[in-house]
This record gives sequence, C-alpha cells and structure tokens, in this order.
Amino acid sequence: MTDTLADLVRSRLRDVADFPSPGILFKDVTPVLADAEVFGAVIRDMAQRRRGTVDVIAGIEARGFIFGAALALELGVGFVPVRKAGKLPGRTRGLTYDLEYGTATIEVHEDAFVAGARVLLVDDVLATGGTAEAACRLLEEASATVVAFETLVELAFLPGRARLAGHDVHATVVVT
Repeated sequence: MTDTLADLVRSRLRDVADFPSPGILFKDVTPVLADAEVFGAVIRDMAQRRRGTVDVIAGIEARGFIFGAALALELGVGFVPVRKAGKLPGRTRGLTYDLEYGTATIEVHEDAFVAGARVLLVDDVLATGGTAEAACRLLEEASATVVAFETLVELAFLPGRARLAGHDVHATVVVT
C-alpha cells in the first residue's frame, strides 16, 4: 500500500453539507467503518501507539463507542462508555458542561474502573472540544488518569486541541 493511513481515511470521509444545521459541514466517518481494511488499519495504528500504556479505554457517545470498543478488544483491555445523562443503569458519576447553546451532562458508572486506572479517551471527531474536555474532567474526578485522547479526525480550525491542553492528543487525520 503506497497511500498513508491518513490518505486512506481522507478518501473514505464523506462531507455532508448543512448537517446537523445550516452552515455546518459534517465529517461523516461511517464510510471508514464500512471499509474493513481501513477501519482495521485505524484500530491497529491506535493500538500500536498505546499498547502497554493504558488499563482501560473510555469512548464518548456515540461513535467513540465504535472506535473505543474495537481498540479495547485489540489491546485486550476493558471498555467504559461515557454516555449522555440517564442512559446508564446503576450508580453513576456525572458532569454538566456548557455547550454553544445550552448545557449537557455526561456520565460514567461509579465502578467503571479502579482509582488510578490509566485511561485512553477515544472519539471519532475532535471539533470544539467541549465534550472531550468534560469527559477528561469527569474521568479524572472519578480518580482515573487520562493518559491520552485519540480521535480519527481533528478539525484543527476549531479549538478542540487547546481545550485538551496537558493531554497527549493524536488524530489520524487533521483537517485545516
């Protein structure tokens, strides 16, 4: 294969205009998921970078679940979902954070990992970084150590990376 992984992923991304609202150019990752060769290469690449450095993978709802669960399986570690409020059964720990137009709350199970666990946080796209930043705070407040953040696509013209200052951030594809 002469193409780099980033080139392969770029060739599979689909732009959807005016979704979810007018003026937004949505980066659809579902064609990456539909291509077993490219999806597998993405997961193996993430695993190679993180092998031996994490105890658990945490994935942000919803597409972060797909990448995170596959990565957890590849690494032989557990997976923890970071979900919207009210979606997890049992006792949870939550964090409410500001969005552009309102607030949102995310949660994890209180017993999702042991104190001090080394957690890799995963999502599909890093844009403004609000949810990723909140997820890092939530996991750290739950006594985890967030060792890094992995994403398939980073929209570098938005402030997501800056909001994750102090964390190791890696994106397979950076859109400028």
